[in-house]
Parts: sequence; structure tokens; C-alpha cells
Amino acid sequence: MHIDLSGRTAVVTGSSQGIGHAIATGLARAGADVVLTGRHSGRLDEAAGQLRDTVPGATVTGVPADLATEAGARELHSAVPHTDILVNNLGIFGARPALEITDDEWRAYFETNVLSAVRLIRLYLPGMTERGWGRVQNIASDSAVVVPAEMIHYGMSKTSLLAVARGFAKEAAGTGVTVNSVIAGPTHTGGVEDFVYQLVDRDLPWDAAQREFMRTHRPQSLLQRLIEPEEIANMVVYLSSPQASATTGGALRVDGGYVDSILP
Repeated sequence: MHIDLSGRTAVVTGSSQGIGHAIATGLARAGADVVLTGRHSGRLDEAAGQLRDTVPGATVTGVPADLATEAGARELHSAVPHTDILVNNLGIFGARPALEITDDEWRAYFETNVLSAVRLIRLYLPGMTERGWGRVQNIASDSAVVVPAEMIHYGMSKTSLLAVARGFAKEAAGTGVTVNSVIAGPTHTGGVEDFVYQLVDRDLPWDAAQREFMRTHRPQSLLQRLIEPEEIANMVVYLSSPQASATTGGALRVDGGYVDSILP
């Protein structure tokens, strides 16, 4: 399958590192002009340089903004008024006993993981529908359907993203714009390594720590390993393509085979 996104612009939130950067790299390889976002301009400059080294000739722009806020969403939209592809990847996560999660933490997870996506969809979807083409993707998580006991606030936010995508897909029905969620399983990033070591013995070597984490905390996975960011990017690039024109309102899984969960 040859995917050609030449002439398309793609905004990827939370893309200075990790899954977001892998997604941006995959979209650039397919020919899209990529907009990276993050709070720190220095990290964005570094990430843009890395992407250009990986994909020579890529068109890459960095827009620093705190997208967990209304002001940040407006700043991004002012800098990039139109996009063909919007990937809402920005998110925070961490372990916390359920009864110790404070109101402020609940609000922070909802603002960052859910409202950041809602605001940008509101800003960019009208232009997509007017032009008759667009792709919106929310990066959700297996935690949306198999809510982990150690971070129910995170699970809540990712479940909400499934509803957000489904609802906006109905808003965009018949316009040529698709809106989907990508359910990502535990993925191998620096932040996830830190998270794993919150839950398993820090003296374990990484390979042993990863296996122990999957065995004790994610036993539903058929892969029994962490997913690599590029594997998430492959799904996103496909959903961003003309070939995915009949897929909308869906929750597509790159989660390692969580067979005991049921999607709405």
C-alpha cells in the first residue's frame, strides 16, 4: 500500500518526543508537512532537527503552546489556521491510589487529556468540512476499556476521548472528514519506563522489569511486550490516508490484544 500525503498539513500535539514524535515522523515520511507542538521551544527545535535528519527534505514547523489551556489552543490556531490532519496525542499519565486522587488532579487530567482535543477539534473541524477532506485522530489507550486500578483518572480521560471522537464523527457525517480514536497499549517511551519502575522492583534490568510489568499489571496483552512508538505511528499514518476514507467514528486498536475488553 502506497500512502501519499503530499500537499497535506498535519498538526500533531505533544510531539516533541515519544509517541507524538514517532507519529509526526511517520506522517513526514508519507509526504505531509508536519507541525510539532509542545510547551518548550528548545525541545521543539531539537525535535524538529531530529525529524529533518530522519526524513531529509521534510517540511517541519514547531509551535510552542500550552495546549492544556484555552489560550494555548488559540495560539496554535493563530499560528496554523488550517490543517488537513489533526492528531490529538497530548496527554499526561501517572499512578495514584484511587482514593488519593484529588479534585485538582481529576481536573488536570480532564483539561489536558480531553479538553485539549475538544478545543482543537472545534477550531479545525469547520475548515476541514468546508474543504470536504480531513482526518482527526484522538490517541486513546487500552486504559479506556480496561481501566487500571492504579490510575483511574487516566482511564477516565481516555474513555472520554472515545466518546469525543464518536460524537464529532457524527457531526462530520457525510462531509469527507473522518474522526477516529486509536487505542494504544503500553508503549515503550522514556515516560513509560519511569511509570513501569513505579510499579515493579527498580533493581530489575529493563527487559526483566518490562516482562514483570506486563505479567502482573497488563496480563490481557497477547503481545506480552511494550509496543514501539513506530507501531502506533503506522496506524495513524494509515488513518490519515485517502485509503482510510471509509473508516470513521471508530476506535482502532494497537493494544497488544486486550481480548477481554468490549468497546462501545
